[in-house]
Amino acid sequence: MLITVAAPKWSIVTHRAVRLDVPVHPLPDRVKAWLGRPDVSWSRRWDGLTAAVAELSAEVLAGPGGRAVVEAVAEVLVAGIGGHRGHRAELAGLVDRVLDLHAVACASDPPEPEHLAGWLLHLQTAFPEPPEVRLAPYAAALGVDGLARYRAEAVARFERLPVIGFGQTGRYDRERWALLRVMEELAEHTRDVDLHVLVLARDLSSGWHYLQVATVLRDAGRSEEALEWVARGLAATGGRGAAGRLVDLAVDECLRLGSGERAVRWRREAFLAWPTPENFARLRGLAVAQGVWPRVRDEVLATVTDTALRDDLARQG
Repeated sequence: MLITVAAPKWSIVTHRAVRLDVPVHPLPDRVKAWLGRPDVSWSRRWDGLTAAVAELSAEVLAGPGGRAVVEAVAEVLVAGIGGHRGHRAELAGLVDRVLDLHAVACASDPPEPEHLAGWLLHLQTAFPEPPEVRLAPYAAALGVDGLARYRAEAVARFERLPVIGFGQTGRYDRERWALLRVMEELAEHTRDVDLHVLVLARDLSSGWHYLQVATVLRDAGRSEEALEWVARGLAATGGRGAAGRLVDLAVDECLRLGSGERAVRWRREAFLAWPTPENFARLRGLAVAQGVWPRVRDEVLATVTDTALRDDLARQG
């Protein structure tokens, strides 16, 4: 007899058929039973858990067909970590072992790519102590369609998180941490600069975060975008914190591109915004090297309204 039941939230399939005459595999229930036995010593329970995973390993290595059981065992273990914080590291290691088996099972018994994408996201975001999943072992099973589904869902959920603005305290709740790990691994796996920037740009609480974004874009050869982020960072910092490093990045990039005049403009604007002896010295060093110091010196000194400061700077040359 067949009945139709609602699919899990992580599945893209709306309904699925379940056979009632198929026996339930005992391993997930056995793992759950060992986790739920506070009356038994941990060493004995651990022996039971590792024995169950060893049996699962033998079943997976024997041939295709064990993927659904591995998924069930993984979920039971991940759900159990929160109630066994004193043994978190041990259980997390066991989860990693089960996930290795899951990747093997997916290779021998490939699931629907979109199902796999949904399950991997579910495992990483639906539990209080989610595991960190590496995408590389699943590359073949996910394929182009599965990875596209994974990316689309992960990005959509991540973009709903609020941006942490400059000077704000980060709100890193469980969901944010989980999605952040998902996105970082996805960006690393795909080597996608836009994803990397998206991750970094969700937290702009300090000038150093702007600097991180600008650095990633510079290293990717996207100079103009990097300079735009420098400008945004300088506007946010008001000359504090990472402002000096931001200007340094802009100047170095302009010089690398062979635009000494533009590099001088960055130093000049930095001094005009924050007229300090340090910024004056940096401007002088660059402008002298570019052969434009006399003109630039007269221009910037004319803007200094503090007579004592102007006289002090003029004495510096």
